Amino acid sequence: MDLSTQPEWVKYAVVAGVVLVTYFVVRRIVLPIFQGIAHRTKVQWDDVLADPGLLRRISWVLPPVAARIAIPLVGIDGTLVERITQALLVISAMVALSAVLRAANEYYLLYAPTSDRPIKGYLQVVMIIGMIFGAIVVVATLSGAELGGVLTGLGAVTAVLILVFQSTILSIVASLQLAGNDMVRLGDWIEVPGTRVDGEVIDVALHTVKVQNWDKTIATIPTHDLVTSSFVNWRGMSDAGARRIKRSLSIDQTSVRFLTAEEIDRHSSFEPLASYMEEKRLQLEHQPEPPPGMKGDPRRLTNLGTFRAYAQAYLDRHPRLEKEGFTSMVRQLPPGPDGVELELYVFSSTTVWVEYEGIQSDIFDHLLAMLPEFGLRLFQHPTGADVRSAGTVGR
Repeated sequence: MDLSTQPEWVKYAVVAGVVLVTYFVVRRIVLPIFQGIAHRTKVQWDDVLADPGLLRRISWVLPPVAARIAIPLVGIDGTLVERITQALLVISAMVALSAVLRAANEYYLLYAPTSDRPIKGYLQVVMIIGMIFGAIVVVATLSGAELGGVLTGLGAVTAVLILVFQSTILSIVASLQLAGNDMVRLGDWIEVPGTRVDGEVIDVALHTVKVQNWDKTIATIPTHDLVTSSFVNWRGMSDAGARRIKRSLSIDQTSVRFLTAEEIDRHSSFEPLASYMEEKRLQLEHQPEPPPGMKGDPRRLTNLGTFRAYAQAYLDRHPRLEKEGFTSMVRQLPPGPDGVELELYVFSSTTVWVEYEGIQSDIFDHLLAMLPEFGLRLFQHPTGADVRSAGTVGR
């Protein structure tokens, strides 16, 4: 039957029928068969392609293609119809592109070695460029203008477009900087000073970076802010496998004194301090004599210096601290209104939060308990109990 001689409504009905049959065959027959085959295979990449959402969006491309082929075959005369069909084809292609890029990101994340370097921002840039180009093609198709002419006309409104898409342009540049400089990866622990952001990065997109704080709340940071402001990335700590312990003991300055001879003998019998005390004994025995007629100022051991040596020996023997390639020291900070600060600067052999806190607590529990052995007291501000105790003593 020659459809070119049939009435127009018959031609349109035939085209509509072709579109519906194409849609039905693809959605009801082809897609289920493909999904069944994909789920039976052992590989994972075809499972991503078999996602129902992806296949539905891709299938939208075929009905406009069928209509585009059927229109000249049935002899429909109408430039407007062809333009509309062409525009629908471009729109469905953009929708399919969006689904394909989303599937590409999911497929990329299946590979653990590379999943810490997100490509979502790059894919979103491609999506934006594709959408802009598709919109230009749709406008050119519906208006009947040449594509080059439409692009030339856009040059006149470039300044307006830049102003409208200013945040998007800044986000694109920031996203490229984050990825190019390897500043943020999925799974990184980041902390942004001055905000409540302190947790693990769970998503890196074009416009935003999502962080799951340790209290399980979700914080969203504009990508541009991470480039223009400072933030702390704890990835280096995780890669090193050690976490720093930097905490001080506040020693009451009035409890610092010289050691007596009995205390020197007692500390010398303590195995962690044996070599230290022997070395100090030799140094004290070989002090130079003062000139005739002058009194000397002999060096003497202090309880604070001896305790500092004990703390260093304790840290050197601790099995859960890293020594090779990491600083391990006990240092005395300048005296202040809160006493003499004795600071520990060491690294634990684990970065697991709970284990780290346990190691740190065990160290300070032990050193706090050892302070009285050296005649030292911990400094603390007077409390109600201290005031009441002082009043009782005064009576």
